[in-house]
Amino acid sequence: MNWGQMYDCHGGVHRVPELLDRVEHDEDAEAWGELSYRLVLEGELVFPASFAALPRLVRLASRSDRARGLAGAIMRCAAGEHGCDDLFAACADAIAELRQTLDRHLCSRPADYLTTFLALLAVEEQYHWSAVVGDFSDDVYLIACPHCAVEVTIAIGDYGRYSAIRDWHLGDVDRRDLGPASPEDLNDIGRWMHATAVRDGQAFLAVGIVHLFGRAECPRCASVFSIADEYESSNRPVM
Repeated sequence: MNWGQMYDCHGGVHRVPELLDRVEHDEDAEAWGELSYRLVLEGELVFPASFAALPRLVRLASRSDRARGLAGAIMRCAAGEHGCDDLFAACADAIAELRQTLDRHLCSRPADYLTTFLALLAVEEQYHWSAVVGDFSDDVYLIACPHCAVEVTIAIGDYGRYSAIRDWHLGDVDRRDLGPASPEDLNDIGRWMHATAVRDGQAFLAVGIVHLFGRAECPRCASVFSIADEYESSNRPVM
């Protein structure tokens, strides 16, 4: 690896390999903090050093929560305009290993389940879902009705599961209950998300997923549409 060309989020070229050497031999909290600072900028941007470091982070991920979390954070940013497509492609073996590591961690039903679940979605190239799915206590998705183009608010959480028109003064008005999908009718990624949540005893997450992949009625024109299909058509990045 020519680290002289692998600049990090802050323009450094030699600091990241030094920090990787430190964390490989010692669970150094200060070094991990600086690595995070240099490899992922504000939770959104990655640079050449981020992908150069990914294989080494993945090798540590089975025994280090920080390595697993940082590798997942890099993956969640991988669809951005980073200009590192060749470096990213060279990480294919490491990404395959990370997929297995993340899935094993989910099976243990960890405290950071949702964070790990979202990282695994990114590994599966479902970046649009990785960026927005929450714990379904107060998830909101904004979708243009495919028939009349009005902006429809889709709410899935403790306050209800409905479509509505959001009014700045009145709140969500003209609410219509969502129609959840049956697990058997989910598309490939929806079926995988639901099956994983069920496997790991994440009942609330599973219920949220069948609503997210269900159907909504537009409060303006009363047409019915697939929530996931419309969200994906507008937000799935072109790879």
